Amino acid sequence: MDLGLKDKVAVVTGGSRGIGRGIALGLASEGCRLAICARNENGLADSVEEIKKSSVEVFGFAGDITKEKDVDRFSEAVLNKFGQVDILINNVGGNKRNLFENTSVQDWQDIMDLNLLSHVKVTQSFLPAMKKKQGGAVIFISSIFGRESGGPTLSIYNSSKAALISLAKVLAAELASEGIRVNSVAPGSIRFPGGSWDKRCIADPEGMAEFVKKELPIGRFGTVEEVANVVCFLASERASLVTGACINVDGGQSRSLI
Repeated sequence: MDLGLKDKVAVVTGGSRGIGRGIALGLASEGCRLAICARNENGLADSVEEIKKSSVEVFGFAGDITKEKDVDRFSEAVLNKFGQVDILINNVGGNKRNLFENTSVQDWQDIMDLNLLSHVKVTQSFLPAMKKKQGGAVIFISSIFGRESGGPTLSIYNSSKAALISLAKVLAAELASEGIRVNSVAPGSIRFPGGSWDKRCIADPEGMAEFVKKELPIGRFGTVEEVANVVCFLASERASLVTGACINVDGGQSRSLI
């Protein structure tokens, strides 16, 4: 299926590793021109070189999008280079695990800044360009733990990921008349080299085998490519009637009825 994404300009935050890198590579394989950002300069440079293999234009920006000045610099640089933005993938995220009673206000501030407010800032910075051309797709990478209980120690993570899903729903209603679709994607347990699930599998293979048997009906962890495939579809006009949705990519892991 031709997704019709050739020469579209796509922005991916956190594009140097894991799911963000996979999404950037997926969009590049569809012919998108890419702008990616990350804090890790070495990982960013590696991703830029990998994206270039798809023979598309790519711009890498090293910065911290929890800082408003870096967001402003990033958006200005992207628009100066490409003149437009068609697709925005809000992917940056992180976690601080602890029982709720042991979390600090600073813990909450740090993760909310990273998982929610950074995406608010980035989306606000690129919306005027999308509204000017009367079209675009915005996608927030949330988690199945934004849709249902993730269990003990995940109060901050759950709250921030649920907020992304809610934000996407509201923005979809606000921006529909501007031709801008807004959706969220909720990955389940995704394994990639150096990621948290990969580290757990290496440290405790028997325990993780039991986890897969108990929690993952598909019988394995998901891959970044499987998440990227869904994101690429949502970013395309093939998904022209899809807005305000949250799509699980989890191999049946979720138990929520939402």
